[in-house]
Amino acid sequence: MAGQNNDHSWLSAAECANRMGVTVRALRLYEVRGLIKPRRTGKNWRLYGVSDIARLHEILALKRMGLSLAHITRLLAGHAVDLDRILAMQQAALIALQARVEEGLALIRSSRCRIAAGETIAIHDLVNIARETDMTHDTADAIAWRRYEQTRPRTEVSIDPALYPRYVGNYRFPDGSIMTVSIREGGLATQLTGQNQLDIFPEAGNLFFYRAVLAQLSFAVENRGPVESLILHQNGYEQTARRIDDHLAHEIAFELESRIRDKRAVAGSEDRLLGLIGQAARGEYDFDQMTEPLAVATREQAQMVKADLEKAGAVKGHVFKGVSSEGWDVYEVAFENETMEWRFILADDGRMSGAWIRPLP
Repeated sequence: MAGQNNDHSWLSAAECANRMGVTVRALRLYEVRGLIKPRRTGKNWRLYGVSDIARLHEILALKRMGLSLAHITRLLAGHAVDLDRILAMQQAALIALQARVEEGLALIRSSRCRIAAGETIAIHDLVNIARETDMTHDTADAIAWRRYEQTRPRTEVSIDPALYPRYVGNYRFPDGSIMTVSIREGGLATQLTGQNQLDIFPEAGNLFFYRAVLAQLSFAVENRGPVESLILHQNGYEQTARRIDDHLAHEIAFELESRIRDKRAVAGSEDRLLGLIGQAARGEYDFDQMTEPLAVATREQAQMVKADLEKAGAVKGHVFKGVSSEGWDVYEVAFENETMEWRFILADDGRMSGAWIRPLP
């Protein structure tokens, strides 16, 4: 009947603690810290509703990632419950973990078959098994936690405008892209190779955030000396870019302009493309040839990409279309049932640092 309370929407302290796997004492502690605010009955009994359970879900997820209660309190203070964001974070973590488990099991099964056949296991395979079964190696939880932290709401603060010039300059990432930091009216702006200029806003003295994208920049500051590097915090990763002088920045930009103008692919580009397509079709990748951020992203999407390629059919041909404004080699690949655009970019050490696929009309 309208106007009546639904008793099933509320849990007593004992029921809540039992269902959430915590103690009543922990619930009281979370309340004292202002993380939850249970309803009180006329007899002053605590009742926990949907919003309290959602907040507890956030707290427990962050605790499992190794955050202290003090850190969690600072992180969540003043922010409404965002259950969808925490669920998305957990989903990404589980997908990445599932992919790593499947890869590790496949390697172990293959190695055991070789042992049964009297064959020797290569050192490379043993190293891969050790790495894939080491869940502490940039774990899915660690990546998911960074994603969570990077997507939380940020608050702009005021800093001394006299600090801005120390951040100005060119910074180079391992994939060769350059981020240029410049002064705009009232603050700072950045521009990454081939992309639009975006404003950044101070969150602390050396920490800035974007409003246009879910990302932050932190500058390495030592005493009063010049800033030598910056870190881009985005998608659960932290990528460092080193300061370079204007002359080198101009040389790099000129080389990219030449590649774009001349439609000049990187050395071994076609082999890289065909190798990547073959690995994607099999769902088996050589992660040693990828940077860690790309490897994790690939693990998360491997099954989906494999399914798409099964529908696309066999490769019929490919055409190099040129170099993108960011420096990616761009190909049009014809399959039996559809045509796709494939792009990739290499890091300074020759590993693939980015790969992108989309269907074409």
